[in-house]
Amino acid sequence: MFLTNHDMVDLIDFRHDLHRHPEISGEEEETARRVAAFLGPMRPANVLTGLGGHGLAAVFEGSEPGPTLLFRSELDALPIEEKTRANYASAIPGKGHLCGHDGHTTILLALGLGLSREAPKRGRVVLLFQPAEENGAGAAAVIADPRFAEITPDFAFSLHNLPGLPLGHVALTDGPVNCASRGMKIRLSGKTAHASMPETGRSPMAAMARLMPALTALSTNAPPDRGFRLATVTHASLGAPAFGIAPGDGEIWVTLRTLVDDRMAELCAEAEELARDAARTEQLDLEITFDDIFLHCENAPEAVAHLARALDAEGISHDPGDLPMRASEDFGRFRACAPSAMFFLGSGERHPALHNPDYDFPDDLIAIGARVFMRVVRNMLG
Repeated sequence: MFLTNHDMVDLIDFRHDLHRHPEISGEEEETARRVAAFLGPMRPANVLTGLGGHGLAAVFEGSEPGPTLLFRSELDALPIEEKTRANYASAIPGKGHLCGHDGHTTILLALGLGLSREAPKRGRVVLLFQPAEENGAGAAAVIADPRFAEITPDFAFSLHNLPGLPLGHVALTDGPVNCASRGMKIRLSGKTAHASMPETGRSPMAAMARLMPALTALSTNAPPDRGFRLATVTHASLGAPAFGIAPGDGEIWVTLRTLVDDRMAELCAEAEELARDAARTEQLDLEITFDDIFLHCENAPEAVAHLARALDAEGISHDPGDLPMRASEDFGRFRACAPSAMFFLGSGERHPALHNPDYDFPDDLIAIGARVFMRVVRNMLG
């Protein structure tokens, strides 16, 4: 093992410090500063800051030419109130590291410690600390940044912890592993009226009451496969919170999911037609916008082979598990740049679920994740 007990103490302390100070998508300035400060003594060959927002990348170089390997983690937290009892629980009301990005970031820093002591013999290793994963904007912004050309990889790797799997066990397979998704906002506008004379207005109530079940009926109940689709109403609002006003405006938020990107356009078109029909029937104005756009995440067989070889060398059990999963991940953007693969590292069979208020990243996974990534580097770059 390339990490000492002292390293582990420092890494866990760092993870807990990040956990206390969560920053949500697009606001990760202080998180990036903390990461850069921890990286400083490792003396990477180059550090790019402000990448695609608050992202940063640290480059470790070998002495001979060779491929570039990119390892990616996420910086952002969630706009959810934490309800753990940890002595390092979030100090920021309404925000928390409830997906484990603090742990993923610490794993990359552990890899950096190893690389600072034993550089690859050839090629380059890029540690990418990506902003804004939770809203799907970060990977696209990083790739669109002109400076990304300086670190364009030949292979890209990532991991995500996964409650429900035994602690330290890995789910890994090639092909699609995360669904494509996007958030659809449907705004319906009519005319408000006095609550005593609702007939003088145009309320979106009937349209919304019909539209919400119609949207969810677009779903299939099958496990994720090429024909999988899911529409989940996540938010609805109607009028003002007052007894004297018949509403004139309403809004529905729905998340649309398909296993692969090429099925998303079809699902969006059907959802849009439902919204247009409801608006026409009730003589309402309609506005539709899309946010949180995630491409599907697909593991390239050649990248999976490198991860599987590393897992076997480290004696870490792995199988395809229940992949593909319904959740989305914007790591899928990197497959346009290079063969890429993500593995899923078990957080414990009874561990609180991701995005739950009582979730916390298991510190035992820091060393395991770092070992796998370091083995990939040694296997591929010497």
